[in-house]
Amino acid sequence: MTAAPDALIPALTATARATAHARPAPCPCGAATLADRPDATVVRHGDTVAKAHPPGTGPAELAGRLAVAAHHPGVLLPPLTPAPLDLHGRLVTLWPHGTPVDPDDPDAAPWEAAATLLARLHRIPAPADLPPMRGPAKAARAVARLREAAAPPPAVAPVLRAWDTLPAWARAEAPMPDHSTLCHGDLHLGQLVRHPAPDGPWLLIDVDDLGVGVPAWDLARPAAWYACGLLPPDGWTRFLAAYREAGGPAVPAAGDPWPALDVPARALTVQTAARAVAKAAAAGRALDEVEQALLDACDRMSALPPQLAPNHAT
Repeated sequence: MTAAPDALIPALTATARATAHARPAPCPCGAATLADRPDATVVRHGDTVAKAHPPGTGPAELAGRLAVAAHHPGVLLPPLTPAPLDLHGRLVTLWPHGTPVDPDDPDAAPWEAAATLLARLHRIPAPADLPPMRGPAKAARAVARLREAAAPPPAVAPVLRAWDTLPAWARAEAPMPDHSTLCHGDLHLGQLVRHPAPDGPWLLIDVDDLGVGVPAWDLARPAAWYACGLLPPDGWTRFLAAYREAGGPAVPAAGDPWPALDVPARALTVQTAARAVAKAAAAGRALDEVEQALLDACDRMSALPPQLAPNHAT
């Protein structure tokens, strides 16, 4: 039985506190709720973070993802415990606290560190029983929610047209063409922390979408932002150069990267636009400048077929 929302946070906070106080180092104490969404609730006590994963998360799949993080501490933040706990019907994991990216200092965004970590992740041999990464499934879920939202048809239509141009695997309607590369599945700057805090090396966090699949998906969000004019060319150039220098397999070592990136970047653009339109509709407001840029990008995309990498699947 799943805990009522008003019971989950106190129980999660108590778990984080008990774990923090059981660790060898003295606990600085102090509690905070870092996130409280339908798909995740995250609290912190001192140097310990407790996360309640989405309802319906499979324990075996989550345990496999935790094992990957535990075995590769130089790439992923390692969990404090090897297996998830069951707390009021939700699977809970425990983590050390790290310093996140400062959202108010975009010039200091660690694009090179993110790219290097991705390249290293993509070169790790994936365990045989690891499930597919969940990027396409999350994109499909965002589009499904848009279809259900009471959004204006002129805002919905470009998103759905762009979605319909994508190959089936990018819409989670067919297997991905790559079944062996380890992927993060939801890379953005909020998925990096410095550990040990505050000045340790950057590490990737959040294993919920970790799995095997098309590694270009992990580069797709910055690629999409660049294509939409939301990421300056310098940031994209630094990110791509660092990924290539670290031997990342998602794109060719030289030459045009877009045949590999185009489909995932389009899918992430559609996903982000779908969420933006649905959110604006729920709030009863017009799209802001960034959201309109995403919608305009969907409109342009629907008029041009995507570039397909040589090993694509339709």
